[in-house]
Amino acid sequence: MVESHNSDKAGAQRKAMDETTGSFREELGAGSDAASLPVVVHGLTKRYGSVTAVDHVSFTIEAGTTVALLGGNGAGKTTTIAMLLGLVMPTAGEVQIFSADMSRNRYDLDQRLNVQSPYVDLPARLTVKQNLTVYAGLYGIANAAERIACVAEELQVATLLDRQTGKLSAGQKTRVALAKALLNRPEVLLLDEPTASLDPDTADWVRSHLERYRVERRATVLLASHNMAEVERLCERVIIMKQGRIEDDDTPSALLARYGRETLEEVFLDVARGRQNLEAAQ
Repeated sequence: MVESHNSDKAGAQRKAMDETTGSFREELGAGSDAASLPVVVHGLTKRYGSVTAVDHVSFTIEAGTTVALLGGNGAGKTTTIAMLLGLVMPTAGEVQIFSADMSRNRYDLDQRLNVQSPYVDLPARLTVKQNLTVYAGLYGIANAAERIACVAEELQVATLLDRQTGKLSAGQKTRVALAKALLNRPEVLLLDEPTASLDPDTADWVRSHLERYRVERRATVLLASHNMAEVERLCERVIIMKQGRIEDDDTPSALLARYGRETLEEVFLDVARGRQNLEAAQ
């Protein structure tokens, strides 16, 4: 959460929020041994010179759940995801994936997790099949050709396999990126705007596919999205970041009740614009 040093009122609001989100985390972890949690983030901090991008962020995610990581531009969510993947080394704190320190065991864990983002381009000159084959090799997938054919059929990109990736439409690239992300049947899946550039019908189909995948695989999903309707549909829990810290963390229904709002978009705007929640105001 964002701590203000400018007023006692801000400190009181911070304390009230800590109590609320702290009790939620206790309920979340009740009956669950920390070692059994697929994702444990503790005191995660990243500084770039004098700029603190992520400031002592801590949370856990239970197996088989979908959690949203929300925040405006510069909130720190992208840096947090990069540290979860082991792509960025934290200044302080740690990320544990399946009880292993991600900074030391990234290559051992790569086969158990994956990431999708429409903002990370696959090599444009390679065909879709060539790109998926390269990643299948990196993930150590047995029977790669069979698995590629299967995931391509599931995500309706089979007709694109022989096309150059750089010549695909934005929506087609999004589906191919998701096919890459599901190639190794990850137990932990990090999704960054998974339905970006998709038409409403295809986006709805992708969300349904992700829901089925999570249930069938009992996968743990961390979703970053600006589509609040998507978050409300897919996520059991929402973590909202602001200025590098966790501003709020609760179920969608609890957040709506606490802020006195009807949609998560309204809650998001309240947090982004610094409007206090109703409980903190009392």
